[in-house]
This record gives sequence, structure tokens and C-alpha cells, in this order.
Amino acid sequence: MDKQKNVLITGASRGIGRAIATRLTHDGYRVINLDKLAPPGLLKDEEFHQIDITDSDALRALLQEITYRTKVLRLVNNAGIIKPGALEDVSMEDFDAVYALNLKAPMVITQQLAPQMREENFGRIVNIASRAALGKEERTAYSAMKAGLQGMTRTWALELAQFGITVNAIGPGPIATELFTSGNPPNAPKTIKIIENVPVKRMGQPEDIAHTAAYLLDDRTSFTTGQTLYVCGGITVGLSNAS
Repeated sequence: MDKQKNVLITGASRGIGRAIATRLTHDGYRVINLDKLAPPGLLKDEEFHQIDITDSDALRALLQEITYRTKVLRLVNNAGIIKPGALEDVSMEDFDAVYALNLKAPMVITQQLAPQMREENFGRIVNIASRAALGKEERTAYSAMKAGLQGMTRTWALELAQFGITVNAIGPGPIATELFTSGNPPNAPKTIKIIENVPVKRMGQPEDIAHTAAYLLDDRTSFTTGQTLYVCGGITVGLSNAS
């Protein structure tokens, strides 16, 4: 296996992460999946590690073991949680939990993988942010961490560009994952209202995000770095509360 065809993805057992993993295996990548939950079945050339990536010590130990035996030059920081709540209802426990998974874990992982990328003078890092980083009601913790992830994306892009490493973010809008549809049935009034507020008049699919991730991970995407690409059906152009 080509050492440059490994890609580490967090939270790749379900939802957007699973769609990204599936797309990348079809494109010939070998996926290393870090997730608390086991996938429904292993994809071709998928390597799965069951781990809570908010446990920084365990995470570093696992990454040291992985990078000792193989090169990992592509990374998708995808895992995340929301913990919705109005400002006055946000507990410190929820805020810390969202921070640990959405912001701290991506930093720890990138710190561990960046040295290999520098040595190879090549790397691709994709951070899954959110349209909510621009502001969304009942998302105090989530929007703060996703905005922070975008800030780190720009900073890492500047620091790592000289080593042939690109760092970009994807900001999904409303995506019809299993989690989303469980709380928003297709014909429910709330779901219909969401779709009506999307300029392209449909929900996004996990595969829409996977296609964008595949582009940003490609060898040939070497002149795009420090950017957040909103895959949102157009809602970030002028609307604020669709997703």
C-alpha cells in the first residue's frame, strides 16, 4: 500500500464520517477509523480502533503506535457532538465535553501526525466545522468550538504551508444523517421548514460532504489552504437559521 494513501478519520463509523470513509475507500485510500462506536461492518482496507478520543493520553499512545508502523499523511478531524442549549442552560459539563471532542482532540491528533507530514513534505488535513460557527440559536458551546476549529485551521495552514501541508475546513449545512433524521422525520413541519429555507431546496446528504473531503485530500489540491468551504445548499449566502 502506498504510504501516502492512508487517511485517518475520527468518528468514521456513522453519519458524515462513514460517508467520507466509504468514498475514500472507493478512491483507493486505506482508512484508519478512530471511533467510540464500531462500524456496522469494515470497509475494504479499513482499520478500526475503538477509542474515546477525548482521553488525550490514550489517544497519543494509539497514534504513536499507528505512526510507528505506517505513514499517515492525510487526516480528517470529523468527530463531534452538539449539546444544544440556550445560553442560560449551558452547563460547564456540557461545555467541557464539546470542547474536549470538537476542539481539543483535533489539536492533539494534528500535533501527533504533523511531524510525519513535515518529514515527507506532504500532508492534507481536513477539519469538519459547521455552518453554526457563523451563529445559531441554542449552540453556544458548539458554535464556539466550531469557530475555534476554523481559527486553528487558518493558523495551521500558515504554519505548515512551507512543508507542503494544506489545512482546510468544511462547514456543513443541514445534512440528513441518521442522527438528524431521527429527530427530524422527512415529512415533519420542522423538516419541511428547514428545506424551504435552503436555496437549493433539499437537504444535504453525507455524500455531499464526502465529495468535498475527497477534493481537499487529493494530491492535486495543493494551492487551496486555510479555507472553510461551506457545503450548505446556499444558506450561508444570506440566511442564518436554516440548519
